[in-house]
Amino acid sequence: MRVLIIEDDEQLAAYLTKALREIGATVDHAADGREGLLLAAGNDYDALVIDRMLPSLEGLSIVRTLRASGNKTPVLILSALGEVDDRVEGLRAGGDDYLVKPFAFSELHARIEALLRRAAPGDVPETHFKVADLELDLLTREVIRDGKKIPLQPREFRLLEYLMRHADQVVTRTMLLEHVWDYHFDPQTNVIDVHISRLRGKIDRDFDQPLLHTVRGAGYMIREP
Repeated sequence: MRVLIIEDDEQLAAYLTKALREIGATVDHAADGREGLLLAAGNDYDALVIDRMLPSLEGLSIVRTLRASGNKTPVLILSALGEVDDRVEGLRAGGDDYLVKPFAFSELHARIEALLRRAAPGDVPETHFKVADLELDLLTREVIRDGKKIPLQPREFRLLEYLMRHADQVVTRTMLLEHVWDYHFDPQTNVIDVHISRLRGKIDRDFDQPLLHTVRGAGYMIREP
């Protein structure tokens, strides 16, 4: 699950980013409206979490602009404005749900899950991935191979999710650093190699056919045997 948070409250944004990453989401953050609109329009997200009161471009203007351009990504609006008229205005602007501050993260998480389930047919974000007998489910957080549940740490889950989203494609170290670790530079460590080794041990070691392959000089790939 890839989520964009557009929120100018740095403390709240950091909290939501950390909490979403702990449940395996890939998270981008924008602190002002114009930056958020550019990110939302130029990338594929499963959900957008947009604060209503933002510098440079307010949240409902972002939503209206996205909808006018045909972007149907589910939007959860956050706001301290909680009167009935405020909520109605947010929904009529194109928001799919409206959450009043302050809120519990568990409620925000549940609302995002509900948005993914309610997405219109043909626009449903992928929540289940399958390569050969290996399956990953974003909603239940389960990984199963040949009927056997495989427990993964949150980072391993995010790594496997990204690889399975790009099955049969070479995934480079830079791609993994940016989308799994959120690094926009190479920290010159073996962090990727360590996690790939751990993941390979869990999804391949006890099975006949390996699915996770190293492509020498290029990166990694998950593919059918």
